[in-house]
Amino acid sequence: MTEVINFFIEPYLGRSIGLILLEVVAFVFGIVSVVYAKQANILVYPTGLIATVITVYLLFLAELMGDMMMNFYYSVMSLYGWWNWSRRQNNQLAVRVSRTNTKEKWIGVGMFLGTLVITYGVYVGSHVTIGPSNYIDIFTSGLFFTAMWYMATKKLENWTLWIIADIITVPLYLYRGWGFLSLQYLIFTLLAIQGYFAWKKQLNNSLQTV
Repeated sequence: MTEVINFFIEPYLGRSIGLILLEVVAFVFGIVSVVYAKQANILVYPTGLIATVITVYLLFLAELMGDMMMNFYYSVMSLYGWWNWSRRQNNQLAVRVSRTNTKEKWIGVGMFLGTLVITYGVYVGSHVTIGPSNYIDIFTSGLFFTAMWYMATKKLENWTLWIIADIITVPLYLYRGWGFLSLQYLIFTLLAIQGYFAWKKQLNNSLQTV
């Protein structure tokens, strides 16, 4: 038990109290954001913005350019998703939970591949030495990028991508010494699984009432 505690604490011994507190705030608001996402509650976006903006700063300091770029994208997409989820037509929400059609699936594939290329370019342009963990980062960046787009448009498949990427990210952050972020993504994984079934139930109920 002591070894596990030391594993989480040791990487933080050389960090300032300010950075540790920022990571804790990002941790809390990140969890709250996913809880709201599971409920398809628009508060997912303002709470998520707080978490992603802080995380962008932390990852910039750590020179994790792929993750930093993704969190910057999350911040931008949170603004778009906030607007899109709040739109109304005839006093009803304009965007509802649905599945992706063939065109949207291909768009998702294009986003995934495009993100791989761009993230790799960001690493090269930043003169950061690219190691095995960075290639994993590049791959998950593609998944996260597409998942965020699907979430902003309320597509059920967003949860499948979150689950896969979150599972990969848990050991990745452990390896990098970001214990709180690793724990956060473990919780994200569990919430994403719940979110998938919650949105699927909501989708099935809406189809039955049509």
